[in-house]
Amino acid sequence: MVVGLGNPGRSYSRTRHNAGRTAAEYILEKSEVVAADDWPEGYVAFVSYGGRKFLVMVPGVFMNISGRAVASVVERYGVAPERVVVIHDDIDIPLGDVRVKRGGGTGGHLGLASIIEALGDENLARVRMGVGRPPAGVDPADYVLADFTEEEAGEYEESIERAAGAALEMVLGETDEAD
Repeated sequence: MVVGLGNPGRSYSRTRHNAGRTAAEYILEKSEVVAADDWPEGYVAFVSYGGRKFLVMVPGVFMNISGRAVASVVERYGVAPERVVVIHDDIDIPLGDVRVKRGGGTGGHLGLASIIEALGDENLARVRMGVGRPPAGVDPADYVLADFTEEEAGEYEESIERAAGAALEMVLGETDEAD
């Protein structure tokens, strides 16, 4: 199951914090959607890509409480936590870089912390999309909730495809982790 973290609503669509959500939506565009439904707290699709069928979820709740939305889908479909791939933004990685890892801490990412708490397992696969560090004096929360600048847009757009590709490689079993 692939989960793309972000916040609902048009006002958040181009923010740094929605990088994971945008990458998951890219996977949906590139996959054959076999079945889809609005879930009580998000959108869930059963897709086919590269000969594999899997779930893609875009939570419809704010990131910091996304764990409950993810947990309900994991429970309903019997997905083991170690088979969940979470795509999310990361301010500790330079803009445009994409890194993959399994398990570990949250690095202060409240959406990831919410999922780990709800699932009771930190052994999740993560596709971390670099959005860069906030400038001096800028609060990290304000920074991730701001839109990408025009100068950053090109690098960000390229990272969406790379992050989606990394998540798909994990689903297809072509890689487990690389960091």
